[in-house]
Order: sequence, then C-alpha cells, then structure tokens
Amino acid sequence: MTDRSARDPHDRRRIPPPPSAKDLGLRARRAIAGGQPTVPIGLRGQESGPSDSHTRLVIDLGLRVGEALLATGSSAADTTNAVLRLTRAYGVRSLHVDITYTSITVSHHRGVLRDPITVMRIVPVLQQDFTRLERLQRLVRDAEDGTLEITDAHDRLDSITTAEHPYSRLIVLLANALLGAALAALLGGDLLLVVLSALTAAAVDRTVRVLGRNGVAPFFCQAAGAAIPTAVAVLLYYLANNLEVAMFADIRPSVVVASGVVVLLAGLSAVGSAQDTIDAFYLTAAARTFEVLILSGGIVAGVLGMLALAQQLGINLAISTRLALSTNPVVSLLAAAAITCAFAIGAYSGGRTIILSALVGTTAWAASLALTAHGASPQWSAGIAALIIGALATLLGARLRVPSLAIATAGIVPLLPGLTVYRGVFELVNVPSDPAQGGSTLFGAVMIGLAIASGVTLGSMPGRLRRKGDVLTKRRVRALDRLQ
Repeated sequence: MTDRSARDPHDRRRIPPPPSAKDLGLRARRAIAGGQPTVPIGLRGQESGPSDSHTRLVIDLGLRVGEALLATGSSAADTTNAVLRLTRAYGVRSLHVDITYTSITVSHHRGVLRDPITVMRIVPVLQQDFTRLERLQRLVRDAEDGTLEITDAHDRLDSITTAEHPYSRLIVLLANALLGAALAALLGGDLLLVVLSALTAAAVDRTVRVLGRNGVAPFFCQAAGAAIPTAVAVLLYYLANNLEVAMFADIRPSVVVASGVVVLLAGLSAVGSAQDTIDAFYLTAAARTFEVLILSGGIVAGVLGMLALAQQLGINLAISTRLALSTNPVVSLLAAAAITCAFAIGAYSGGRTIILSALVGTTAWAASLALTAHGASPQWSAGIAALIIGALATLLGARLRVPSLAIATAGIVPLLPGLTVYRGVFELVNVPSDPAQGGSTLFGAVMIGLAIASGVTLGSMPGRLRRKGDVLTKRRVRALDRLQ
C-alpha cells in the first residue's frame, strides 16, 4: 500500500475558487426564471393565409354555424370551440370568437399587410332543438375529417337550418302532457291526479307558446303558465271542500301545481349558465343567470297571484302535509324514465338521445333516492345525482356521437325543485306574519337548482378535458405550437 504522505505534492486535486458575485446572480436568475408564456399574447396574424375569397367563405360558414348552435341551445364554450375547429379545418387561423349571449362576433387578424375581417350576427330567440344541434356537430366533425368541401358545407348548413322538425306539434304537445302525468306519478298522485296533471301540462305548453308567438314578454308567459295549474288546484280544492264533491274528496291539488311548475322550470337554461360561468364566459353567464332568475320570478308571480286571488274569493287553499315522492320504487323509476323521455321528445331529440336520456336520468334518480334514504339533504342528493348525469352524458355523448347537452338537460328534469318552489310560495301567501319562512323555503329551492347546475357542470369537466379536438381546453398547446 502506498503511503499517503509519500505522494507527489503537485498531484493533489485543485479546489475551485469561490464563485464571484456575478456568477451567483446568474445562478439565482436561472433558478427562478420560468419558461415561455403558457398563453402568449400579441401574436402576429396569419399573413400568409389562404385567399380572400376562401377566407370569407370559411368565416361566413363558421359564423352561421355558431349562430345556429347558440340558437339551438349550445353553450358559449362549445359554440366557440366548434367555430374554431371548423375554421381551422379549412386553413383559417388567427381567429377570435366573441359571444355575448344574443350575438356572436368572428374576427380574423391577417397581419399588418392585409385588412382584418370582422363580422357579427344577432342570435335569434333561443329554442332547444337537439336534432339540429346533433346535425350541426356532425357537420363540424365531417369538416375536420376532410370529407366536406367548403361549398358543400354551406349547402349542408342550409339544409340543416331549413329542415322540418322531426316531430309534429301534436307529438310535442302529447310529450308535454306525458311530462306532467309522469311528474304527478313521481309525486305520489293517483290516476285522477295523473290525468289532470297531463291535461294541465298540455294547457300550459299551448298557452305559453301562443303568448310567445304574439309577442308577449317571456316573464308574463311564465306567469300565465304558472297561473294555470294553480287555478286548477284552486278549483279542485273548491269542489272538494266547498261543494263537497265526493269524487275530489281525497285529491291533493298541490300535486298539479308542483308538476306544472316543473314543466315550466324544465325549459330554463340553469345548466348552461353554470357551465358558462365555469368556462369563464362571464358576460354570457351573467345574461343566462339573469334570464333564469327573471323567468323563475315569473313562475313565482303566477302562482303567488293566483293564490292571492283565491284568498280574495274566500278559497283558502291548504297544502297537503302528505305531499311527498312516491314510496313505490318501481313507480318512481318508471316515472323518472318517462319524464326524461317526454322532455327529450319535446326538445326534438333523436331516437338514440331519447334512449340514453332515459337511462341516464333513471340511474341518477335511483342514486338520489338512495342518498335521500341514507339521510342526505335534498341539496346534496340532487347535486350528486346531477354529478352522475354530467359524467355519463359527456362519456356517452362522446362515444356515441350524440349531444351531451341533450342528455344532461333531459336527465335533470326529475330533480328540479317544483314541489319546493310551490311550498315556498304557498307559505308566503298563507303565513304573511312570518315571510322569512316562505323565503327560506324558496332559498332552499334556489340552492337545489344551484346544486343541480354545478353538479352537471362538474361531472362533465373530466370528459371535456379529455375530449379529442377540443380547442378551448387545449389552448395552451395551440399557443405554444404557434411560437415554434
């Protein structure tokens, strides 16, 4: 073994000198410095893009498709995503889409040497039409696959927007009658109440539609629609208690009101407003939310006004303390399936969408019943059931090429708090000495609605993030690609 002391003194390893202040500063800057911006701003436009004529054709197509999507019930995020995917498929980039609920603007920045193109269209009255929505989504997918020329896409869009509805008005009227009947069965009504609720729901649908076509404001349409089932309930109570008609002795008129309220609540876009809020489309979300509040206020005003009128006439309608959901699980599940099917037909859904809506709605309702049986509050039961609806709707919609919005919107109808709304309004009228009691009940109904909207949106988020071709959720990747 070599003696360590016998080594050559010049063979020792040299100790590096201590770093200077400049080196320490460089190391510190490298340690704390970040990478490229995840969402770069102020990027150059597409100066070497396609010709002006092709660009105008593509932008016009994207604008019209976006307008049609919004008009048929699509959310702001899904509409923006579809327009960007469509225009990108035809080679037009550097595009900006702005949606403000009643309008859509598409702007194409083409650099400093070419004039920008900016066009805007006003969105007509919104109406849920899931058959058209499905066809519009299929058009976007075909354009992405490269199987659709730009001129053929324009012709196909014309055929979609001018096509007749898949169901006649009579079928839609019958679907709304079925919706009212199934809601009455879900609330434990007997055969007579089911029939009366079906007739009342049909009358509500027809009245609201006729008033809307004649230019009546939506608030007053909702108020008139809510007054109809309340008037029927008042009449039933008068026949049973004042005239002592034996046929109506054991009837519960509150079921008719609750089912009529749910029929009116089913058409509101509470899910869309929550989704737009989470997707950061705050202006559109604020408009949708305010619309939901105004139309819900119309329902409350209609019920409140009719109950107050009945009191002035000496008819003091009493809400049944026994009013609750059906205790028969088979009847309850069948009613939930019928409700989702009826609403899907009324919203012009396709055959596959109707079947999927029934399966998803029934599954979520079974989960809600199980949670309620184990002591969960109505808000938690509705929220978790809506979470299941959102997840299943997004998964099935992506795999089977049907609008997930259609499945989710139909699936939540059995969960809507029509009974709670009616009970709160009834307490405001009949317990004037304690308005806080009715206000608290109505606040509980609002919380149920928020739980449903939030649950559907939260449940759909994982599927939307993994969805192939989603432009908005992959904005960071796109931005970084443009920098390379």
